[in-house]
Amino acid sequence: MYVAYVPGFPGAHTQAEILDELRRNLREVLEMLLEDGEPSLKAEFVGTQTVVVS
Repeated sequence: MYVAYVPGFPGAHTQAEILDELRRNLREVLEMLLEDGEPSLKAEFVGTQTVVVS
């Protein structure tokens, strides 16, 4: 099971069994949250890193 969330954006989280489904779910959650206007983020963006496990 995969889990995704957007740090500092309350309510922006979802889960799925495959990554494609996870991306679709997270996009849907973000679209719903953005319907209420611009989010009030509670965090500062620092950066991202991709880790590949083989």
